[in-house]
Amino acid sequence: MNVIELNGVKKSYGTTFSLKDVSLSIESGKIFALLGLNGAGKTTIVKLILNLLNLDQGTIKIQGLDSSNHLSRIGVGFIPEKFAFFNFYTVYGALEFFGKMKGVPRSELATQIDSALKEFDIEAYRNTKLKTLSKGQLQRVGLCHLLIGENKLLILDEPFSGLDPLGMRELKDFFKRQKILGKTIFLNSHILSEMELICDEIAIIHKGEIVVKKEVSAILATHKTLEDFFAEKVTGGVI
Repeated sequence: MNVIELNGVKKSYGTTFSLKDVSLSIESGKIFALLGLNGAGKTTIVKLILNLLNLDQGTIKIQGLDSSNHLSRIGVGFIPEKFAFFNFYTVYGALEFFGKMKGVPRSELATQIDSALKEFDIEAYRNTKLKTLSKGQLQRVGLCHLLIGENKLLILDEPFSGLDPLGMRELKDFFKRQKILGKTIFLNSHILSEMELICDEIAIIHKGEIVVKKEVSAILATHKTLEDFFAEKVTGGVI
């Protein structure tokens, strides 16, 4: 089953096309990454999937429903590249807010928050206000909210941004555990070495067009690294 489907999607900003006839499908239960240079259209695709932008042409379905239908986003967890929230909230208060917005029963919410804080090792900051946290700590708060509610599809835009090497390792392990639980993970990233280690499948977008979509195992059977493959498809071998 495809959890995300884009068919003939076009999006322009004024006279400049960001996306040109993009078609893409992502199967349930996989770790998938959309790769591309800065400005290639990665974040635009994510915003269209989440219905934060209106497409010019084509269709997008999430979990079998048109992306314009708010029900398509039930069970979808998302964090942008730079997680931000009202600075006066504490870490616990922010996660409590997200849980209430998702309709998590009060009897379950505290347990879910405690579990999420433990997962990302920020239990000590539960009562700390967001305005005092470092970039990496804020990113961990954003990651925590993915565990609040019953999210089956996780969408992350540059998820390793702001994380130190240990945090990156913990996040990769988290993705692997979520896959075992049957969740689908959609990543936007340009850190090719990390995507090579965790992804089942990747697609490369270049100048607003999908130039290839392929299993990582098949890529590594013919190329030394994912970076080599990326360079071949995007720049003719020069990166």
